[in-house]
Amino acid sequence: MNPETLRADIPALEETTYLNWGASGPSPRRVVRAVTEALETHEYRDPAGEGMYPAADQRLQTAREAVGGLLGAESGDVALTDSTTDGINRVATALDWEPGDVIVTTSLEHSAGLLPWRRLERRVGTETRVVEAHDGVFDLADVEAAVEDASLLCVSALDWKYGRMHPVAELVDLAHEHGTRVLVDAVQVPGQRPIDVTEWGADFVVGAGHKWLLGPWGAGFLYVDPELSPTLEPAHVGYRSVEEPNDDPYELKDGAARFEVATMSPAVYAGLVEGIESVQSVGLDTVESRIESLTDRFKERVPGERLLSPEAYHSGLVTLQVEEPESVVESLAAEDLRIRALPMPGTVRFSFHAVNTTEDVDAAVTALRDALV
Repeated sequence: MNPETLRADIPALEETTYLNWGASGPSPRRVVRAVTEALETHEYRDPAGEGMYPAADQRLQTAREAVGGLLGAESGDVALTDSTTDGINRVATALDWEPGDVIVTTSLEHSAGLLPWRRLERRVGTETRVVEAHDGVFDLADVEAAVEDASLLCVSALDWKYGRMHPVAELVDLAHEHGTRVLVDAVQVPGQRPIDVTEWGADFVVGAGHKWLLGPWGAGFLYVDPELSPTLEPAHVGYRSVEEPNDDPYELKDGAARFEVATMSPAVYAGLVEGIESVQSVGLDTVESRIESLTDRFKERVPGERLLSPEAYHSGLVTLQVEEPESVVESLAAEDLRIRALPMPGTVRFSFHAVNTTEDVDAAVTALRDALV
């Protein structure tokens, strides 16, 4: 498959110029069809066939294998979640915390990478230490100083504010030198570029399929380092997370499976599998190269003094400084271009995927110039 073929399968792109993939990407017909067919099979045919639970288990395992293949991980080290936020919370509530324990994060994090730690401050008395970034960059020396006595570092691989790819492997090594575990929010990476969590070496990696993977809402994933998983006891327990539900005492499953609790619909994960396969059929190297060419074209044509994202290529996310963000968003929406304002003063963000075109870029530039007049 090529980007043009995939684009033609996304109905939303027939209605609008969509440049908000970093928030959520509209799905292709093939993804929605996979969700629908999985749901219909589960509800109509499985009851009279092998049974709804065994059939669902097979589809969920297919999803774990697809995610594992995407991340460069074994399927047994992958748990299926609802979202990135859900994955972070599952990790946060599986670790033992004591008053005074330190969690380090950065000022570039999404609320998903901050709120769970604020909750621990309230409930347990932990400390959340935020490393301040300047113009989208944090100093590694500041991170090292912050993690010296910390229990966990929570950091984005590719931040959502500036679209900068951060040196994950270096951050992990730095934290591990001080005995600090690392949780990586990777939601902006899969579907944009190749990813290998084993090269990162992080203890936990979370993500979801509704952005660059073109999947449906409600299908997330959590990678857990296999050496760490036996030491973890998630806050919730159910038949899916234990070896034998009727045993007393019960025994948690090995690997990331202990993070899955109970009944899950196989439908959204069937959509996630199809989204992964669709992007992989184009080729992640091809996807990354095309996104780079589109963002380069955009950056060359917008006023340079407004560019807040790195001038060099990092991702499909491009953030600009404007005087009235909401007015710019509304002005572009009137021209059927969809972008978003960020919760940073005076900023809007454009997100370019491989299914966008040079015509989309040029239309965005023209509409932006008109909005800024």
